[in-house]
Amino acid sequence: MHVPPIISSLRRHRTAALLIVLEIALTCAIVCNALFLIGERIDAVRRPSGIAERELLQIRLSGIGPQADAGARTREDLAALRAVPGVAGATVTNQLPFYRFSSSNSGVSLSADQAQPTLHAARYHADETTIATLGIRLVAGRDFLPDEYMDVAEVEALDGSEGVRGATIVTASMAERLFPGEQAVGRTMYLGPMPLVIVGVVESLARPSPSDGEGTFSFLVPIRLHYNNGGSYLIRVIDPARRDAVLAAAVDALEAVDPNRLILARSSYEAIRADYFRNDREMIGLLSTVSIVLLVVTAFGIVGLASFWVQQRTRQIGVRRALGATRAQILRHFQAENFLLTSIGIVLGMALAYALNQLMMGRYELPRLPLAYLPISALLLWALGQAAVLWPALRAAAISPAIATRAA
Repeated sequence: MHVPPIISSLRRHRTAALLIVLEIALTCAIVCNALFLIGERIDAVRRPSGIAERELLQIRLSGIGPQADAGARTREDLAALRAVPGVAGATVTNQLPFYRFSSSNSGVSLSADQAQPTLHAARYHADETTIATLGIRLVAGRDFLPDEYMDVAEVEALDGSEGVRGATIVTASMAERLFPGEQAVGRTMYLGPMPLVIVGVVESLARPSPSDGEGTFSFLVPIRLHYNNGGSYLIRVIDPARRDAVLAAAVDALEAVDPNRLILARSSYEAIRADYFRNDREMIGLLSTVSIVLLVVTAFGIVGLASFWVQQRTRQIGVRRALGATRAQILRHFQAENFLLTSIGIVLGMALAYALNQLMMGRYELPRLPLAYLPISALLLWALGQAAVLWPALRAAAISPAIATRAA
């Protein structure tokens, strides 16, 4: 198919050709950025937590009035929870990955007198069963020793961190950031003036709010919390299919220990995670809908204008058929014409997509649009253009020379 006849034909329909090009350019720009944003949201929703998500339940409760010995009551609660049929473990911790209700973070340094911290990380409080209950995978070093644990009341009595020296377990990504290419176990990090010796490294443990910084920088400290001091009960079930029954039995067990308490929340961890990423899923749905609607409108625009051109060029098509042009050649002419217009629109759309991304980077702190999304959008629009023009092109190819001559 020769290009000059196509160019000549388009010159006679400048306005319609320009509208198609602009429509495709706008669609390309919006779809490129929409696909990018959808990809970003999907990556966020799929981000691993590092814990046994399907097997975990959470119960948050609060005492009514002063608690004489919340630590002792917490030990009773944990014993009752572990005795519930179907429970594999129970613990108390201050937060969870992808958790809306709290986010405890600390600046971590490599020396006590460092002016600015090396990084910020989520600080998880752990008791003797936390790692096993949460299903965190230890990849180097060891778990905390029995004499390394402290009750939260002991920590509070020390008036801050002065004189405290303890152990910590960090995530693999945090260990690599602190000591690149080196063994982290046995090294020391600092929370302000407080030294912590790294005794273990876990594969992963996400932060409650990854937007606070690097999403996998987390560490555990051996501090036992009680339920009324910012902690919540985490229960690991043996069979995820029985989570609802185990959760109801666990609540009953806690109420049997002390009925004078308020159950603030009860849910599976999967529900907690789903709630955290609810806005991301809604954004994925919205952007997907907008993209589909825009592509459909663009396709109808191509169909409409191509059909209009077929009506306008009926005699011209008939003359070409009379001169020996086959149906396949007429079909290829319209397909090549559409491909040319689509290509021009895509080139303009890519420039517009980049400009739109720069605008969003400045206003919303979004990352730069990866170049891979440009060819993906181009292929999508080329396929859409060829599919949309097919029906009008087939109509054009079906015009007989005799009918075209009578239309003259």
